[in-house]
Amino acid sequence: MKIENHRLYEDDGQPVEFTRTPNVSSYALQPQYLVMHYTAGRSVKSAVNTLTNPRVSASAHLVIGRDGSVVQLAEFNKVTWHAGRSSWQGLNGLNKYSIGIELDNAGKLEKSQDGSWHAWYGDVIEDAQVLEAPHKNYPSIPYGWQLYTPEQLLITLEIAELLVNEYNLKDIVGHDDIAPRRKTDPGPAFPMESFRSRILGRADTEEDEATYRTTANLNIRTGPGTSYPKLDVAPLPKGVRLEVVDIEGIWKMVNVLDEVKGEVDISGWVHGNYIEQI
Repeated sequence: MKIENHRLYEDDGQPVEFTRTPNVSSYALQPQYLVMHYTAGRSVKSAVNTLTNPRVSASAHLVIGRDGSVVQLAEFNKVTWHAGRSSWQGLNGLNKYSIGIELDNAGKLEKSQDGSWHAWYGDVIEDAQVLEAPHKNYPSIPYGWQLYTPEQLLITLEIAELLVNEYNLKDIVGHDDIAPRRKTDPGPAFPMESFRSRILGRADTEEDEATYRTTANLNIRTGPGTSYPKLDVAPLPKGVRLEVVDIEGIWKMVNVLDEVKGEVDISGWVHGNYIEQI
């Protein structure tokens, strides 16, 4: 992908889908940060409809779907309304200092009495799509969070790296970093630590010579995919050290190097977007 005149283009020269939002400010953007969000909605279409509605005081530069589809709502030199009341590193009102990406994701989920997970708008989210973990801003309260898809994370990673390089951005942060009392997005299901380290620079080493750690509470499975059952152990807590012994796409087979709630010698498959090299 590439950026020309603050618009995003595919490698074949075709622009990504563009649906202009009227919800922009007239003053110039001074981009220093990339801010990640989840839509907390049902689909890309519903998110785009909301963020282009002139009666709604919200917008963003991009919306990225669970299938990896991308919709641009404003040029990257426009101030969009994605941050609201916010502050970071001495700056207040991050709208004028940041580019905003919205990821199609239901966000925080509630568990019903029958054990199923529900989005705020009522849809049931399958267990295989759910990470159960506390939010960093509310560490004593576990919630369910819809997982981001591999397709979505891969295209987001590509675009984020492009934006950081094109606009010389200082850092990548979450809405929950710049507005911690108001917001929980992108939440613990977004692999922020590994995402940042891949884009902002960390020397690559061979996978089998490196030690890793979990960046969120993480299920461990019998095989490389959500169709495989979880191991009969507690989810691996954030910060547990791992040794990667095999790779299949985005999935990593690991040996767990730390004791987890009395369990030792745990081996299985984890989603690679929720671990980082240490």
